[in-house]
Amino acid sequence: MAVGDRLKLASDGLHLAGEPGKQIPAPSIYDAPEIATGTISPPADLWSLGVTLVEALTQHPPVWDRSTEGEPDVPESIPQPFAGIARECLRSDPARRCTIGDVRASLESARPLPIPDSKPEGKPPAKHRRTALVGAGVVVLAIVAALLLRSHQPRPSLPTGEQQPAPAIITPQPNSPAPQPQSPAPEPQSPALQPQSPVPGTQSSTAAALNGAVAERVLPDVPSKASATIHGTVKVRIRVTVDPSGNVSSATLDSPGASKYFANLALEAARHWRFKPAQVDGQAVSTSWILQFEFRQTGTEAAPVEVSP
Repeated sequence: MAVGDRLKLASDGLHLAGEPGKQIPAPSIYDAPEIATGTISPPADLWSLGVTLVEALTQHPPVWDRSTEGEPDVPESIPQPFAGIARECLRSDPARRCTIGDVRASLESARPLPIPDSKPEGKPPAKHRRTALVGAGVVVLAIVAALLLRSHQPRPSLPTGEQQPAPAIITPQPNSPAPQPQSPAPEPQSPALQPQSPVPGTQSSTAAALNGAVAERVLPDVPSKASATIHGTVKVRIRVTVDPSGNVSSATLDSPGASKYFANLALEAARHWRFKPAQVDGQAVSTSWILQFEFRQTGTEAAPVEVSP
């Protein structure tokens, strides 16, 4: 069981090897064939380990008909050495199953397990019974922990500007009040929101050109319930055209990001921005800007980049 970043092994009970166990009225796939006779031994733990490996790697327990003398089917899609370990753990004859030492050696060398000779298994000395049982449980935990940790590794960060995979977000219907203008005071920008270089070919080469500036920025008013649905960062880019007086004359989605809901919030907020007019040869001119919004559970940030003139 995975609880946060901690892994735990659950069990209904422990038994000393060789001692009779509680009768199981309807044994499951995790119960070795000999369990039906009341036999409890370390090889039964290896059988459970084999079933766990198959289910962890395929999301389904192995197919097995308990009424026959056949052995569970281990899919060919399972990579080595796990396929070999699973097959040797799922031998119907307890004497032919691999041991904890075999499993450890196979994991260290990354080679399939050798098929052991069929030999009757003697009853282990009493002083070693508890050690063997505890060792089996430890190996089960170690292998399952390795598989779970490998499947939950974080995805690598994408370079700035590349579209990230859409997170699973339950997008509520917009029902928030109209966004309120924020203070024009400059906000600290995170490294990911530093202004980018203008698009090549769009910056005027006129010596007397004066770039525009943001006079008033407006951040989207995101309801707390909507913020709670965000996993990671939702990025939205809005392209706005600013008239010579500094008002936004048009706003369009340049990159909607992973959520239409948050894209609409960013688009509505962008229409309320105001700018200081840019000048060319002393005359106020229209400008074009890219506004990049980043939505997180902790808040929303925005970074403007002037792309023309």
